[in-house]
Amino acid sequence: MGTVLRAAVPDRLLQGWGRTTGSRSQVIGPLEPDALRELIAGRPGRGLLARGAGRSYGDAAQNAGGLVLAPVTPARIELDAAAARVRVSGSTTFAELLEHLVPHGLLLPVLPGTRHVTVGGAVAADVHGKNQRVDGTLFHWLESIELLCGDGELRTLTVDGDGPAFRATVGGMGLTGVILAVTLRLIRIRSSLLRVTVRRCPDLDALMAELESATSRYAVAWIDTTATGRSLGRGVVDLGDHLAAPDPSAEPDGLRYGPTRAPLAPRMPLGLFNPVTARAFNELWYRRAPRERCSLQGLPEFFHRLDAVDRWNLALGPRGFLQYQFAVPLRARHVVADVLESLQRVGAAPFLGTLKRFGPSRGGPLSFPLPGWSLAVDMPPGGPRLAELLHELDRKVANAGGRVYLAKDARLGRVAFDAMYGPLEDWRAARARLDPADTMRSDLGRRLGLCR
Repeated sequence: MGTVLRAAVPDRLLQGWGRTTGSRSQVIGPLEPDALRELIAGRPGRGLLARGAGRSYGDAAQNAGGLVLAPVTPARIELDAAAARVRVSGSTTFAELLEHLVPHGLLLPVLPGTRHVTVGGAVAADVHGKNQRVDGTLFHWLESIELLCGDGELRTLTVDGDGPAFRATVGGMGLTGVILAVTLRLIRIRSSLLRVTVRRCPDLDALMAELESATSRYAVAWIDTTATGRSLGRGVVDLGDHLAAPDPSAEPDGLRYGPTRAPLAPRMPLGLFNPVTARAFNELWYRRAPRERCSLQGLPEFFHRLDAVDRWNLALGPRGFLQYQFAVPLRARHVVADVLESLQRVGAAPFLGTLKRFGPSRGGPLSFPLPGWSLAVDMPPGGPRLAELLHELDRKVANAGGRVYLAKDARLGRVAFDAMYGPLEDWRAARARLDPADTMRSDLGRRLGLCR
C-alpha cells in the first residue's frame, strides 16, 4: 500500500453520528495485516486512524487530511462455546457477533445502546451498558488485545502481561494502535428473553431512588429533560433480568438474536426539535408509560431500541445534534438537576435524556465511568448561548470530580479535558512506547492535545 496507491484514493467527508463535525480523509480498507504494516511503516504525513462503524457522536473517528482505515480487516469470529470465550476481529459488529453467539446460549457481557458498533470501536471507547453497576465496562471482560502498534509491531496485550499498554488501549480512542482482534469472556443465558419491569417516577428524587435500590442486572432510566418545577427530572425506569429458563411458547425455535428489519429514517430538511416540540415529545413519552408494568422483552427490544429506525440521526435535520454525557460522583448528584435546569434556561430544546447509576470501574486512564451518576442529553446544536453554557457545565462537572464521555463528545476544550482526565503521564508514556512516531491520530486527539 505505497504512496502511489494512497494518492489515487479520493478524499471522503467523514462525520460522527451527531453530524455536527466533519473532515475529509483518505479512506482505505479492509486490509490484511501485512498491508497494514506496510502502510504504518510509510509513516503517512497526517497519520492514520482505525474507524469502526462511525457511531461515536463527535470527531473521535475522523483524521483530517490523513488516512482512515474503514473497515480495518474482514469480520472474523472464532467461538469456543465450551469455555464461553470468543476471539473476534476488531471490524466485526456487535450485530454480527450477537447473531453468532445467542443460539449457543452465550451473550456479550456489555451491550451499548446500538448493535452497530464494531468490537474495535467498543474497546477503544471502553463501552458500558445498562449493567455497568453490576458488570463494569468492556475492560473487565477482555482477556487480550491484538494490537498493531505505531511502530509496525504486532503485540498481544493482556492486563497481567503488559498492564500499562492494555490500560492505555482500552478507552484510548484508537490512539495507541490498530486493534486487529480481541478475546472476550462471555456470559451464559438460558433464554433470549428478559423480564422487564417499567416504573414511572414523578420527579428526579424518585427516579434516582429507583436506580439506587435496583437489584436487577440491568437498570436504566429515560428522563424527561423538559419537565420543570416539582416535576423536574421525572422519568421512566426500566429494570431487566434474563429469564432463568427458556420460554417454549415464546421461543419455539430456541435462542436467537433476530431484530426486525429497520425502516430507513427520512432525511428531514429542517430540525425536528425546538423548545415547544421537545416539550411535547417528552410529555407524550412520559404519559404513554405505565405507572408500573412487568413484561417479557427480546434482546433487541430491550437493549437496542434506537436501532428500530435505521439512521435515525438523519431525521433530526441537516445541522445534526449534540449529546452531552457526563458522569459525576455520588456526592455531586445535584449536578444532574443543575444541568437539566441550565439547558432549559437557554432554550436548548433537550429532546432525549438517559440516566444511569454507575458502580466501580477499573478501566483505563481515558475510560469514562466512575462510581456515581451519568446523564446523557441529546439536543440541537444551538448557538453561542448554548456553546457558552456547555463550557460552563464542563467546569461544573470537572469541579465536582466528574468527566464527559469522549465517545459522545464533539466540543470539549483542552483545559476542561485536562481537569477531568488529567494527569495522564502514564497514558502518554504507554502511548509513546506503542506509537513512538505518533502515527495514530484523530481530530479528537488533536483537539484535546493527545496527539499532534
